[in-house]
Amino acid sequence: MAVSLERAGGGRRPAALRLAAVLGPAMVASVAYVDPGNVATNFMSGAQAGYGLVWVVVLSSVMAMVVQYLSAKLGIVTGRGMARLCGERLTGPARWAYWLQAEVMAAATDLAEVVGAAVGLHLLFGVPLAAGAVAAGVLAFAVLAARRRGYRPFELAVGALLALVVVGFVIETFRIGPSPSASVRGLVPRLAGHGDLLLAVGIIGATVMPHAVYLHSDLATDRRPASDGERRRLLSAERLDVLGALGVAGAANVAMLLVAAPLFAGPAGAGPP
Repeated sequence: MAVSLERAGGGRRPAALRLAAVLGPAMVASVAYVDPGNVATNFMSGAQAGYGLVWVVVLSSVMAMVVQYLSAKLGIVTGRGMARLCGERLTGPARWAYWLQAEVMAAATDLAEVVGAAVGLHLLFGVPLAAGAVAAGVLAFAVLAARRRGYRPFELAVGALLALVVVGFVIETFRIGPSPSASVRGLVPRLAGHGDLLLAVGIIGATVMPHAVYLHSDLATDRRPASDGERRRLLSAERLDVLGALGVAGAANVAMLLVAAPLFAGPAGAGPP
């Protein structure tokens, strides 16, 4: 449900409230950056390389900010999502190839999320895997149903779930207490043994994902600017949205690695010999 920027922001409301009214698409897209794939790669990296790949998580998060902003910019400027634009601009085999890769990415992502949710419910509450998978599917459709009431309830629901995940990892980070000095040394780019290169590729692959790019460009079309001035203001707001939401997601990814390093790689986070 697309609405005009003027209607969403409320022309006579304070500037802070008008800004808050147009934030949100990046928050929804950022959920893709704290999914089971990120948990798996970050925990594996912390367990095998200790704090040595913190720099990869940070740089991949920065890269994600750039990519997601460009995706949102595409949707704001053209009024169309990337999937629709590919369908309109591409012809023949290229169009079918892009459609096929988008479908495969969506299916692979959904499979990982459902399996990850089922495993999580089983480990935490002893829920059978099949029942956990069904519960994950029902919850996903319930959240998506919120969008029928407008984009804001949907974004708030997703934001609440994201906040729950982020707060959980931040609390665990403070409870476990990773080494500050080792964490800072991990910001220095280096690849030294333990399959660090393979782990780095895994971190980047789990962070910068095509389905999030497709999604963000479509979500950005919910705010429909009526003039060039509104479009410029919306682009400025989107930069803040991306920096805030992706910054929080990036911090959660760093927290995952910092939790795994002292737990599985030893107190010094040096990894197994």
